[in-house]
Amino acid sequence: MPIFAAPINPSLTSPVHPRGMTQYRRLRLPGATYFFTVCLDDSASTVLTDHIGALRFAYAKTMAERPVRCHAMVVLPNHLHAVWTLPEGDCDFSERWRLIKARFSRAVGLEADRCASKIAKRERGLWQRRFWEHAVRDEAELAALIGYCHLNPVEHGLVTKPGDWPYSSFTKRKDGQIAHPTPGTGVSARLAMH
Repeated sequence: MPIFAAPINPSLTSPVHPRGMTQYRRLRLPGATYFFTVCLDDSASTVLTDHIGALRFAYAKTMAERPVRCHAMVVLPNHLHAVWTLPEGDCDFSERWRLIKARFSRAVGLEADRCASKIAKRERGLWQRRFWEHAVRDEAELAALIGYCHLNPVEHGLVTKPGDWPYSSFTKRKDGQIAHPTPGTGVSARLAMH
């Protein structure tokens, strides 16, 4: 059973960096369920789907080292969404995304135009530095966010039916079932989470 976010306690957000550098305020709840959006720096890029094998490798390697329960995931040409429940006692989603982004960037070997600070930090410039995370508050919100992942390729005009998008946890499996049926889509009212 996923842990859902309660009202925000300031002690659970990221502390201010001691040297006065930017420190992103993130709600860190061990074992909680989160919705993520992670974007490429170039919104016109198709690198994620062009190099889906490299992304799958980066994701699989990171999950082997730092597993999560992935309820839903969709990869679009220039961004991705995921719904994860972290292991009990673990709230380090930032390190997981750092590893996925770094491994993917190294694997594809592409570099974008980079500013001086990205060069100094040895960043390839493919990804936006930040990502967006949202702590899921209850089962209804979880179902809505899973549905959002399911329908996102349709909303972006990439396919007409969610099951037709090949880079989604909702793609039809060989047995004809949907990996993550979503309520309200006519597929199945039961959430199949793994």
